[in-house]
Amino acid sequence: MLTHVVSLCLFVWLLSGAGCVSISLFPPKMPLQQKTVQGTGADKILMLDVSGIIAEGKEGNLLDRDESMVARIKEELTLAADDEHIKAVLLRINSPGGTVTASDVIHHEITEFKAKRKIPVVSVIMDVGASGGYYIAAPSDRILAHPTSVTGSIGVIMMRVNAEGLLQKIGVDASSIKSGTKKDIGSPFRAMTDDEKEIFQAIIDGFYARFLEVVAQGRGALPADRLKIIRDGRVLTGPQAMQLGLVDQIGYLDDGIVAAKKLAGLSEARVVIYARPGSYKQNIYSEGMGSLEALVHLDIMGLVRGGTPQFLYLWMP
Repeated sequence: MLTHVVSLCLFVWLLSGAGCVSISLFPPKMPLQQKTVQGTGADKILMLDVSGIIAEGKEGNLLDRDESMVARIKEELTLAADDEHIKAVLLRINSPGGTVTASDVIHHEITEFKAKRKIPVVSVIMDVGASGGYYIAAPSDRILAHPTSVTGSIGVIMMRVNAEGLLQKIGVDASSIKSGTKKDIGSPFRAMTDDEKEIFQAIIDGFYARFLEVVAQGRGALPADRLKIIRDGRVLTGPQAMQLGLVDQIGYLDDGIVAAKKLAGLSEARVVIYARPGSYKQNIYSEGMGSLEALVHLDIMGLVRGGTPQFLYLWMP
């Protein structure tokens, strides 16, 4: 890297004859700017993109990393709260979920925004809107799913690796000195005891109860027979989810825009997004801030390397 910087300075010096100049290889992120991607009129429907793994880690590659999904959505909602011409919000969701806390924070921000602005929120589930992806959609006034969407996966999972046997095979002994018997609970270097499993199960049950409460708040009291199917964590197609009451309509992104207009009482409106300067966003299907390939940002392999357990609202077969 140092060689490259020296070479760059030498190149600039040869061109200008004025010595080395300072050039930032990592320019700062610019503020979000509004861009119209469809329609006309003074009134606007803001489309927010929820794509990829829902986490507080940064998105993108090493040279072009955006802020976390949580920070970006907060920034977008803050801008939208001050724009009286925004009459509805459309969530374009393409996510298998993510961490419990990140999913809950975004859900909270959307709920708070609705309470403040009192405008409709519509969600459209694209390829996947499972687990945490559905958790975020739950407070919407209307939820649409593509005919080929995968959604559902209502539940919690904790990722943990037990590397004790592997370490014994290669002659490595991992030990810890601790203040209490449960201080290293979840350690990947030893087997989990029965009472430790009960502790983790109690945590998971608590997060699971919160998930079910969010679904009940958004969708109302579901019949017992439907709730029994939903509770086991299975994934569902869009049509199956509609039969169970998790979504309201099978349709496409354009149908979501129509629904948002109808709920907002608009006959005409522009669909707008917030984007960084220089990004190419031509229409409503333009690539989002993240993608399903963003799974790497959750650092699942960190668990294999000895990371701590993570509690996830995530569909990850």
